[in-house]
Amino acid sequence: MTSTSPLSNQLVTVFGGSGFVGNYVVQALLARGARVRVASRETQQGWGLKPLANLGQLQFAHCDITREDSLAASLHEADFVVNLVGDFSGDLDMLMGEAPGNMARIAKANGAKHFVHVSAIGADANSPTAYAKAKALGETRVLEAFPEATILRPSIIFGKDDNFINMFADLIENFFILPVFGADAKLQIAYVDDVAEAVAVALEDPASHGGHTYELGGPEQLTMLEINERIAAAQGRDRRFWPVSDSSSKLFARIPFTPLSMDQYLLLKAGSVVSDDARGFAELGIEPRPMGLFLDKWMTRFRQFGRFGLSNERSKERAQGA
Repeated sequence: MTSTSPLSNQLVTVFGGSGFVGNYVVQALLARGARVRVASRETQQGWGLKPLANLGQLQFAHCDITREDSLAASLHEADFVVNLVGDFSGDLDMLMGEAPGNMARIAKANGAKHFVHVSAIGADANSPTAYAKAKALGETRVLEAFPEATILRPSIIFGKDDNFINMFADLIENFFILPVFGADAKLQIAYVDDVAEAVAVALEDPASHGGHTYELGGPEQLTMLEINERIAAAQGRDRRFWPVSDSSSKLFARIPFTPLSMDQYLLLKAGSVVSDDARGFAELGIEPRPMGLFLDKWMTRFRQFGRFGLSNERSKERAQGA
């Protein structure tokens, strides 16, 4: 891959490259022979990537994306740019709206060959949530500054070290009865390696993918209740799930210091599935993988007796909804 990829020996700046998704994106780029600059507030979170890179292939830049001088330093001599920054707290319009636009403007002025901006399904300037509004603003600002940029809108992203599957797995391991917020909400969760591959593929071929928006969802549409049930099945645990009403969910989301904000609940309630007419993984030449392909292995550590707690074949059947 390193000898044929257009990214080989090219410098790619990845904003947010030390985070969960960034870890996988950086690996996909390193595998293609790219030189990668991880730009992040907390670069030490990405130091585990060092053994995966050749000498001089990986570098780290401390970056405050709200400052243009910091952006400019991180973008110095970059051939390609990826933005992965996302958050639910702070000045969202700056972090996910104006800052990506500034990245794109500086990258364009510096002669960058392509820019991939990772947004989210549900980005909408008319949304009642600050998160979705900020994501929509970011898309607008990026395309204003870099019209040939590629916009990727993934659904909720899952992986073995995520904060999604693992959060529910922890709860299911420790509690017999569990509330489920947005129990009927449909999600088309996407595997993190597939999303990382989509970033790299889009970056490699600006002529084909530039100026387009892709919605990235997995091969299944599952409700929140079904996801919880499959996790419990893969753990071999008999659990009772209590779908929480809209009114109770909203009341809970308004309580300070709870793990669910009102924005998060409203986004969850709206669901996260690919639009019927959207470009997606298929147009990028990627076949997305389902959660059930991995869940049995990931849940081994949550079982009562570890790998001896449930036969492999039976746990696979239960995790896949058989």
